[in-house]
Amino acid sequence: MQPTFASDNYAGAHPEVLAALADVGAGHARAYGADPWTTRLGEVVQRHFGQQALAYPVFNGTGANVVSLMSMLPRWGAVITSRYAHIENDENAAPERVGGLKLLTVDTPDGKLTPERIDEQAWGWGDQHRAQPLAVSLTQSTELGTVYTPDEIRAITTHCHERGMRVHMDGARIANAAAALGTSLRGITTDVGVDVLSFGGTKNGLVLGEAVVVLDPDAVDGVDYIRKMTMQLSSKMRFVSAQLLAILDGDLWLRSAARANAMARRLRSRLDLMIEEGQAPGLSFSQPTESNGLFAVLPRAAADRVREQFAFYDWDAARGEVRWMCAFDTTEEDVDTFAETIGRELRAERDA
Repeated sequence: MQPTFASDNYAGAHPEVLAALADVGAGHARAYGADPWTTRLGEVVQRHFGQQALAYPVFNGTGANVVSLMSMLPRWGAVITSRYAHIENDENAAPERVGGLKLLTVDTPDGKLTPERIDEQAWGWGDQHRAQPLAVSLTQSTELGTVYTPDEIRAITTHCHERGMRVHMDGARIANAAAALGTSLRGITTDVGVDVLSFGGTKNGLVLGEAVVVLDPDAVDGVDYIRKMTMQLSSKMRFVSAQLLAILDGDLWLRSAARANAMARRLRSRLDLMIEEGQAPGLSFSQPTESNGLFAVLPRAAADRVREQFAFYDWDAARGEVRWMCAFDTTEEDVDTFAETIGRELRAERDA
């Protein structure tokens, strides 16, 4: 198939993940997580996140976020998050409709929450007329491709915990963030005070499957029941667990994420050089490239011509902003051909 830069969700499954699925496919095993692979996954998750960590495999990222947040909050609880957050923009109001949760959003020009931005919505405790802000959800790496440093996360979790709020992390691309920072998974979660993590696998080579990882058991209540009532409990859980094991029991999670990040850096460096040399007129970048996504602004007509050859999405069509994503299977040839196509169409637009 034609290479795309639309989403790391477009990528296929990693061959090592497919091999793990084949290995687990024969014979019978106990259902609903009572299988050896899910037990082993729990042990591996503890190796990555600490002995207190508990893993709950689920089908998808929306499910992981909803299960996490429902387990962290009472019915009157609210979640403070970025206005760019996936739970706000891309989950069809699942946190509200399924979870019954109020989302309190704040503006984050770079996609990142800060204690000061959180305080825009962190008020009204004890006021029966206001949904109570009792949790904060941050995304790592963010929806704008930026990355929280460990110090930035620690500042948020300390600020929130001092105010009686828990911290959830949407880690759909946490592997990309860890690879970019050169840290362990624990170094940007458990060690800096995150309470519950939605661990992403689909964007990093799985066929399907994510996991709710409870980092502080005191931060949740009833995860088992909530996972079932929200239709995220797999009867043949071994097929989800085996995929998560395939990336976590070794370094595949890191290798795949590092590859995607490296291809994004390659694309950014190629295009930056073209801009410097006048070979990409009208192109600029709206965000730093810190993980596996690039956010660029270019003339609409040129973007549409490029899109005839490579799929990608508009981010803010009104201002000509687009998003280009790299994946674990993006190649150097893909990147170089894409960059050449962008430059060619931008020059054609200038010369028309």
